[in-house]
Amino acid sequence: MTHKFDEAGADLQLDGITKRFPGFTAIDDLHLSIPAGSFFALLGPSGCGKTTTLRLVAGLEEPTDGRVLIGGDDVTATKPHQRPVNTVFQSYALFPHMSIIENVAFGLKRRGVKDAATRAHEALALVELDHLAQRRPSQLSGGQQQRVALARAIVNRPALLLLDEPLGALDLKLRRQMQLELKRIQSEVGLTFLHVTHDQEEAMTMADTVAVMNKGRIEQMGAPEELYELPRTAFVATFLGQSNLFTGPIATASASSIVVDVAGRRLEVPRDRAQRHTGEVTVGVRPEKLLLHTEEPAPAAGVNILGPGRVVDVSFSGVSTTYLVAVPGVGVVTVFAQNMVFGPVVNEGAEVWVSWRIEHGFGLSDEPGAAVRFDADADTESIAQQRLQQLEAEAEGA
Repeated sequence: MTHKFDEAGADLQLDGITKRFPGFTAIDDLHLSIPAGSFFALLGPSGCGKTTTLRLVAGLEEPTDGRVLIGGDDVTATKPHQRPVNTVFQSYALFPHMSIIENVAFGLKRRGVKDAATRAHEALALVELDHLAQRRPSQLSGGQQQRVALARAIVNRPALLLLDEPLGALDLKLRRQMQLELKRIQSEVGLTFLHVTHDQEEAMTMADTVAVMNKGRIEQMGAPEELYELPRTAFVATFLGQSNLFTGPIATASASSIVVDVAGRRLEVPRDRAQRHTGEVTVGVRPEKLLLHTEEPAPAAGVNILGPGRVVDVSFSGVSTTYLVAVPGVGVVTVFAQNMVFGPVVNEGAEVWVSWRIEHGFGLSDEPGAAVRFDADADTESIAQQRLQQLEAEAEGA
């Protein structure tokens, strides 16, 4: 079947897609538009519906309701092999008895394409493996096999390339190399990439646009920086990186900011960075935006201050050190401090304050009482409180 998209990517549109299985709804009235030539990531935890979405686009599942359009053509009822789509899976699924070049050219030869060998060599050159064309898959590393699987998908010049957790089987260093490689290849071939992953770093490193999916719906969609710096919901704030979240009633509001009362402490957020401006509101700040102080800082315009609190855990992770600070009435606050000096800035048991500039905060859209634990998760909170009690007991006994 010849497609009008042979030389370039096509846009993808999901129009009111719902997919029900016996006993549960995997996708609930999903509307999504992916421009031609873009690198789009669908990010979410296991069971959120992202792989089902991919299978619906590939034609491996049929939607209960809604339509799938590729390049403006309705392909909802079209068989998988008739869609201008190729999929790269986590498992490479290469033919072990064939050489690399034979693996890449296989689909072209089956379709009777005359210049199959030339096109296969071009695809291997794109993934920088043409010099290994005569080897067998067993003679290649995992990363090289994944590149061959990618070349085999690209050689068909699909309008849309679907990537289903393609780097999941690779080690961390190789995965990061392949992230950059995939980004380069997508830019060179100009195809539309739809990448499904649960790896936040992977999605943010490669994609132009990220859609965060939760329980069959898209919670938020936008550029990676936008989602990270200005999450709209508690789910996005805590799934895409870590966040410190605090809930309380609005104490005052002005044209430029809102002030939330959190256990008697007033935390200010710019109005244009808050999703809600009345009632009880959850505000947040990323751990790396916080400064740690060993003495109470003087009040300053444009700065939020929390404390005093007690350091209940110090974890060194190379680039940074993570401090867990238990603040009475507020909960556990996480601070990421870049390692500029040898050893921790403060040790367990130290009394500290934290501060951050108000423009680094954000206000969420979640309604009061939403079924999300806004502060540290229950296990972290419980362990931190136990450690705090230990430290206090040790201080009293000293």
